[in-house]
Amino acid sequence: MENLDGILKELNLTHDEYRKIVELIGKEPNLTELWVFSAMWSEHCSYKSSKPYLGRMPSSGDRVIIGPGENAGAVSIGDGLAVVFKMESHNHPSFIEPYNGAATGVGGILRDIFTMGARPVAILDSLRFGEPDSSKMRYLIDGVVAGIAGYGNCMGIPTVGGEVYFDDAYKDNILVNAMAVGIAPADRIFLAKASGEGNPVFYVGSKTGRDGIHGATMASASFTDQTAELKPTVQVGDPFMEKLLMEACLELMKDDHIVAIQDMGAAGLTSSSVEMAAKGGLGIEIDLDRVPQREEGMQPYEIMLSESQERMLLIARKGHEKAVERVFKKWGLDVSMIGRLVKSPWITVRAGGQIHVQLPLEALVDHAPVYTRYARMPASMAEAAEEQPVEKILEPADYGKTFLQLLSSPGINSKAWIYEQYDHSVGTDTVIKPGSDAALIRIKGTRKGIAISTDGNARYTYLGPYTGAAAAVCEAARNIACVGARPVALTDCLNFGNPENPDVMWQFIESINGIASACLKMNIPVISGNVSFYNETEGKSIYPTPVIGMVGLIENIHERITPDFKDKGDAIILLGSTLDECGGSEYLKITAGGITGNPPAVSPRTEARLVDLLLAMNRLHIIKSATDCSEGGLGIALARCAIAGNRGAVINMKWKYRPDRELFSESQHRIIVSAADKHIDKIKKMAESYDIPFKIIGRVEGSGLRINNLLSIPVKELKNAYTKGI
Repeated sequence: MENLDGILKELNLTHDEYRKIVELIGKEPNLTELWVFSAMWSEHCSYKSSKPYLGRMPSSGDRVIIGPGENAGAVSIGDGLAVVFKMESHNHPSFIEPYNGAATGVGGILRDIFTMGARPVAILDSLRFGEPDSSKMRYLIDGVVAGIAGYGNCMGIPTVGGEVYFDDAYKDNILVNAMAVGIAPADRIFLAKASGEGNPVFYVGSKTGRDGIHGATMASASFTDQTAELKPTVQVGDPFMEKLLMEACLELMKDDHIVAIQDMGAAGLTSSSVEMAAKGGLGIEIDLDRVPQREEGMQPYEIMLSESQERMLLIARKGHEKAVERVFKKWGLDVSMIGRLVKSPWITVRAGGQIHVQLPLEALVDHAPVYTRYARMPASMAEAAEEQPVEKILEPADYGKTFLQLLSSPGINSKAWIYEQYDHSVGTDTVIKPGSDAALIRIKGTRKGIAISTDGNARYTYLGPYTGAAAAVCEAARNIACVGARPVALTDCLNFGNPENPDVMWQFIESINGIASACLKMNIPVISGNVSFYNETEGKSIYPTPVIGMVGLIENIHERITPDFKDKGDAIILLGSTLDECGGSEYLKITAGGITGNPPAVSPRTEARLVDLLLAMNRLHIIKSATDCSEGGLGIALARCAIAGNRGAVINMKWKYRPDRELFSESQHRIIVSAADKHIDKIKKMAESYDIPFKIIGRVEGSGLRINNLLSIPVKELKNAYTKGI
């Protein structure tokens, strides 16, 4: 092959990988076949750097119906229903073209859900940006938020929660992670596993264009300073077309017409056809002349690799072809039978009467390279752990001023300026809206609800990947419990730099181990997820950023908990221990301007007991509010409760440590609850039985937050600082 070096560089394949391809297929591949290999062997599709470690995470449980490996995971919630959910990244496309990158990220994760036969009921997002002090970053923020809103709002699916962080570690590589949740009949979940020799293969949805070609390959490489040249690799979404596609698919799934279905996501027609056939142990024949196209003169490799949006590949039952065509034509969508399943486990692709691809599926899927990469602890982590600038921080001369500064900081202040751009009430099922510990969605026809949260603190994982990743699992569970739900399962999105960098690989492995350990100790399975590597520009990596998306179940939505202080005179109780630890805290970042020290200590077993305690108290109806202590610590948690309820609080504490460290420490496994006096003895006894520290720290009263003699701030002033947008 002429100019092999240049071609391999363009396709992000190594010479060793090329030699392996030749050995596997017994010939030199033609250019189209090499394109197919480049997509299927990309990091994005093959997980070649992460596969050796992902199996460490527990994925089974009493409620698990579908675990990792499908379009999304599914868990039973009783009454013949299942919750289907997954989280995905669209980081590179969103940095290159923020509106379409974010919009198509939402579109892609929604297709993963309704491909399983579930109707999507909620969207969440987890976003990371650089500090919002430059015109470029404001452009990226505006574009991403508008893209999420534009797609979700048009689809009629509420965006109910998420998280946003700002740090210069993301100024050249923002993160856009999207999570979607759907409800399906537990006995009618569709898989991407082909079956039935001779069954027809249908292409449905939008026409194929040249947008998105190189998408999977681009997502498997680091950025350079030439990112603007990658704009053609970003797909363009059409939410109105996706709405039609969703309704058509769900209608078709009511009857027994199809045996398998998969979204044409990363690598488009290539990955969907190869993966479905390989899972079923069959081969597949495709005629590209039958693929609906919106551009003239498209080459076979362009049709195979296009990542044009709003498309599905499905395997129908023989004899049901007309039913499939009737449904999709009814909804005004393209539908074309482009091939059939065959016995021989090969993929054969024809166009113009010629064979352009003829490859064994085993070579594309089972023999994709798997790398056990060299890993080492970064020197920067050891240096950060040794440096403890908190020891050098002077106690605030004006606690009120420092408190308001922290409350209004980008990392803590209200994100209403973002979520108010989203439709979070469409569908009338949103019971707890954005801004609380977790969102809560009712399940129509039942008293049940599902709580959903996304969580992850990259400062912690930068300082200690194992601890930081475990803390993300604990915080997600705590947030779910704080609305009255029992955590049942999670998905993850693992965002890291270049896996060929030993420092990054070590961070990744340690994060996996942290998640796995926390999940095992808390009995929470990981049922789906995504790995996003190569989040770096010019060799500078983002912070290691594992994000946890967790779902919980509440049997009766009328027993939900909210964070707002309710009644004058109620006791304010701290459940859990505050330690003298400020490493990685928002307080340390604001006062010292650095990310140093050790992350807060984590004990998943303590978190599990705290969750059990909170849910047991809620069943007895002896608490009125609950919220977790996270970023900003105890002080900020108190402020959020006061703002939410528009009620003041008087706090009187005996300081074990210096007041600022105790107020702003981000110690884990802590929840603030409020309760009437008549229930205090019961709460104390229950806390003792669960081995959770109990302390009455104040009362709900007045019109401001007063903490000892340190500060006294009216709720109105707290709210003004907290809601100050960017």
